[in-house]
Amino acid sequence: MPRLADHDERRRTITGAARRVIARGGLDAATFQSVAAEAGVSVRSVQYYFGTKREFLLATHRAVVEDSGERLRRGLAALAPGAGPRDVIRAILIGLLPMDEPSRQNTVVLGIFHAATLTGPDLGAADTAGAPNYIVDAVGAQVRALRAADDSTIRADAELLVVAIGGLAQGMLTDDGLAARATQLVEHMLDRVLQPERDGAQDQDGDEDDGEGEVDG
Repeated sequence: MPRLADHDERRRTITGAARRVIARGGLDAATFQSVAAEAGVSVRSVQYYFGTKREFLLATHRAVVEDSGERLRRGLAALAPGAGPRDVIRAILIGLLPMDEPSRQNTVVLGIFHAATLTGPDLGAADTAGAPNYIVDAVGAQVRALRAADDSTIRADAELLVVAIGGLAQGMLTDDGLAARATQLVEHMLDRVLQPERDGAQDQDGDEDDGEGEVDG
């Protein structure tokens, strides 16, 4: 067991170094040599634990996703007993935002990985789609608990929330104004997407519009 624990720790050391290198210089900067120097280990050690660059990159991406998942779990665990579906959705969305330096680095690195799936030879969209799909499913379950709707509508609402929060997260990296208003924007988005569906259209006075309004002569 001690040897196994040492292996796990060495892997975490290497992927942690890779994240720092990628955050500073992008995926192209993450070579076996640069990461070994960052981690303070030999190039042979990096090659031993991660035989190819693809395996190395996937392990680093997985480490970032696991870190982000742990942050989400802490946010959900901090909810008050009896928290409702909207509270859970809000905690998930806030947990995906770069609200401190570690989460900011995660957001930078995940953005770089996303770009690499579009342009790079080492990764494809399928390699990084697992976590976003999981989050959409988790948000969708809470939307379903909040209101009755068909599955396609629930899925669309969940996808809209997750895609929007991804855009907000990236915007916060360069726009201090967005970062300062992030929580307010999340609340506004939840108000718009999760508002109860009306049974009938209403006119500006709040009366149901039956299509037979009077016309002044």
